[in-house]
Amino acid sequence: MSNPLYDSSPGNKLRWQRLALGIAILLVSWEFLRLFSAILTPFVVAAGLAYFLDPAVSRLARLGVRRSVGTLLILSAAGIFVVLFILLLYPVITVQASAFATNLPGYIQTAQKDFGYLILELQRRLGPGAMSQKLRDIAANQAGTVVSFAGTAARNIIGSGFAVVNILTLLIITPIVTFYFLRDWPSIIRHADTWLPRPYEAVIRAQALEVNRILAAWIRGQAICCLLLALVYAVGLTVIGLDLGLIVGLAAGILSFIPYVGTIVGGVTALLLSLTQNPGWHGVVLVALVFGFGQALNDYVIQPRFLGDRVGLPAVWVIFSLFAGGAAFGFLGIMLAVPVTATLGVLARFWLRRYLQSPLYLDSPPPP
Repeated sequence: MSNPLYDSSPGNKLRWQRLALGIAILLVSWEFLRLFSAILTPFVVAAGLAYFLDPAVSRLARLGVRRSVGTLLILSAAGIFVVLFILLLYPVITVQASAFATNLPGYIQTAQKDFGYLILELQRRLGPGAMSQKLRDIAANQAGTVVSFAGTAARNIIGSGFAVVNILTLLIITPIVTFYFLRDWPSIIRHADTWLPRPYEAVIRAQALEVNRILAAWIRGQAICCLLLALVYAVGLTVIGLDLGLIVGLAAGILSFIPYVGTIVGGVTALLLSLTQNPGWHGVVLVALVFGFGQALNDYVIQPRFLGDRVGLPAVWVIFSLFAGGAAFGFLGIMLAVPVTATLGVLARFWLRRYLQSPLYLDSPPPP
C-alpha cells in the first residue's frame, strides 16, 4: 500500500494545493492586519455599519426606492439621530465631567477615610491581633494611590485608543466608505459568491449563511440590549440622585456587549461614588436595586426578546475573543473578535459533525 504522504496522484496533489492555499491566505491576512491595523479601523467600522443597516436599505429597495437613494436616506437618518443624541447629552455630560474633576480630591480623601474606618471596624470585630499595622496603613494611606493609578490607567487606555482610532478619520472617512459599502452590498455578495470553488459551493454557502444568521442575531440584538440597558442604568442612577449617574449608566450599558462586564464595572463604580457622596447604606441599597433591576430585566426580558437562543456564542467565548482580539490588534481586533469567533464556531461545529459521521469515529479498529 502506498504512503499517502508520497502519493503523487492528481487527487492528492489537489488536496495539498488547497491546504497550502488556505494556509497562505491565513498568513497573508494575519500579516495584513498586523501591518495596517492602524488605518483599517474606519473601513472595518464602515463594513460593520453597512452590515447592520443593509436590511433597512434592502427593504426600501423592495418598495421601489433606488438603492443609492435608500442608502442616502438611511445614512442621513442615522446621522441625524446620532447628532441629536450627542447634542442632547453633551451639556449634561460636560457638567458631570467638570463636577467629577472638581470633586476628585474629595473622593480620594473620602475613600481613604472609609477604608481606614472599615479596617478599624474589622479589627474591633475580629480582635486586636487579627490585622497587622502594615495592613491598616495600606488601607488608610494608600487608597488615594490606588485611585490615582486607576485614573492614570484609564487615561492611558483612552489616549491609546484615540491614537489608534483617529476620531477625525472616523468622522470623515467612515460615512463615505459606509455609503459605498451599503450601496454596493448586493454586488459585493454576488462577486464573492462567484469566487467559491464549484465542488464545495453548496457547503461553503450553507456555512456562510449560518455565520450570517449568528452575526445578525448577535450584533443587532446586542446593540438593542446595550441601548436599553444604558437607558435603564442612566435613568435609574439619575433618579436616585447619584453624582455622575448619567455617565456611569451610559458607560455600563455600552460595556454590556461584554457579558456581565458592564453591570459589574458600572455597579462597583456607582457603589464607590455613592459611598463618597453619602456614606451609609441608603445609597448603596438604591444603587444595588438599580443594577439588580437592570440585570434581571436584561436576563429575563431583553435578551430573550432580542437574542433568544439564536446566538451560538457562549459568553465565555465572547469575553475571551474580545480580550484576545484587543491583545493581538488593539481596537481593530476588538471589532473583528465577534465575527471571527462566530465563523470559527460555525466551522468547528461543521467539522465536528463531519467527524461524528466519519469512519475515524464510527469504524472499529482492525483486529491485531
